[in-house]
Amino acid sequence: MSLVRNVGTIGGLTLVSRVFGFARDMLLARVLGAGLAADAWQLAFTLPNTFRRLFAEGAFSVAFVPMYTRRLHDEEGGGDAAADHFASDVLSVFVWVLLAFSALCMIAMPGIVWLLAREYQDIPGKFELSVWLSRVTFPYLALVSLVAMLSGVLNARSKFAPGAFVPVLLNIVMIGGIVTGWYLRGDSGDDMVVAWALAISLTLAGIAQLAYMGWASRRAGVHLRIKVPAFTPEVKRLMMLMLPATFGAGIYQISQLVDTFFATSLPQGSLTLLKLADRLNQMPLGVFGIALGTAILPMLARHIQANNKSEAQRLQANAVEIAMLLCLPCAVALSICAEAFTAGIFQGGKMTPADTEIMGNIVVALVCGLPAYVLVKVFQPAFFSREDTRTPVFVAAGALLINIALNFYVVPRYGIVGLAAATAITATLNVLSLYTILQLRGWFHLSGKLAGRITRQLVATAVMGALLWWLTPVLEPFWRGGALNRIWSLAALVAAGGVVFFATAYLVGALDKDLVAQLRRKRPAPVSDQSN
Repeated sequence: MSLVRNVGTIGGLTLVSRVFGFARDMLLARVLGAGLAADAWQLAFTLPNTFRRLFAEGAFSVAFVPMYTRRLHDEEGGGDAAADHFASDVLSVFVWVLLAFSALCMIAMPGIVWLLAREYQDIPGKFELSVWLSRVTFPYLALVSLVAMLSGVLNARSKFAPGAFVPVLLNIVMIGGIVTGWYLRGDSGDDMVVAWALAISLTLAGIAQLAYMGWASRRAGVHLRIKVPAFTPEVKRLMMLMLPATFGAGIYQISQLVDTFFATSLPQGSLTLLKLADRLNQMPLGVFGIALGTAILPMLARHIQANNKSEAQRLQANAVEIAMLLCLPCAVALSICAEAFTAGIFQGGKMTPADTEIMGNIVVALVCGLPAYVLVKVFQPAFFSREDTRTPVFVAAGALLINIALNFYVVPRYGIVGLAAATAITATLNVLSLYTILQLRGWFHLSGKLAGRITRQLVATAVMGALLWWLTPVLEPFWRGGALNRIWSLAALVAAGGVVFFATAYLVGALDKDLVAQLRRKRPAPVSDQSN
């Protein structure tokens, strides 16, 4: 499958998930607002979710997928059977590690919450609620980590749809949790009922996701089994690769924990506003960035295994071009229309206009780093596919230290908006460092053709930005109005921006004809033997 089609499959299903995610957060904002129970829930959701992205979808995937891919495509070494045997060895160890880690964290949860949110102790009941909700949600980590492993197995087999679909199940089950909590709360106004229903629904969602991925794996012909755990040489190598990858692949997630620590020291509701604002930032990041990173890793590993440097360069250049083509207009559109989106989507019920105004400022700060967030997902596979998980560690360590230093400076002065801006600055420094190293090692370089294409994309983005700058205030009475007015006015902003951007991009030559041709193909282009 071509990179474009793989990204299209993953990104399309991720977009469906994000739509359900917005529906979930719209309900959550109206039912809980930005108060005590909302902050406690956001912390309880952040802990397993961050560890999931850091370990399961980050460190584990980037170390496991290249190793599994090599065995899968090594016919002399056993092919499918050898790959599944390796995966079964990993699974047999992975299950017990997850259970032990989850149990220890649940026991130590009061200490973990204290480290991240010690100021919650100053508000009666908030710290205790955060601890108990975190204990209920933490089993989700073990469940979704197994889901991530099965997704990696299927991704290596170029079956990206099941792994991209499982987040849809998460959002559907959690929407059910919000509705159930709202119904059980009734007229009592007890937000804790909703928070408890959400926490329980998260673990139930993990069970549903694991059941679905188990079924999808069997259907794809994957045969894994849990046996007596054994630390084989391959498993030991995987663990050694995971140690640095935990840090290198997870700078964004580690920054999220750092941001959570600082956000909990700010006025009540700050953590909730930050997390909801990040949902808008996560839309293009999840649809484009994660899709590109997921699709490029096994493909790049195959080219590097075949010592096909030209194809590796071409693949990475295509990924950068697609990333910039999609995230540049998203970043500009979100920054210009931030207040329209936050008010139009989240305002209502317990979410006040003052809350959404702050949220809009957070969005502007966050999306300044959107191109960097996406490009990190494109550049890191160049290291991971070569089993170099150490270099991103040093880059990430420097970026994280700068992030912490910036937070100590900006948070007391600029509050939650300064916190978001520090994250964007850190991500930009991270991606510039990664690119510099790639160029120095001869693994990737920005060609004149690619630079010219990105320049044309910037021209198209500027034209779109000018339109949105004029149109957003014109439609303000509507995106602040009733439900139907909000829907059509926000849809009009998105449609107008999209049409103007792609029309201008076509006219100025910002669209690569080869990539457009791949999108139009009914079948994937044949892959040469050399690239296998």
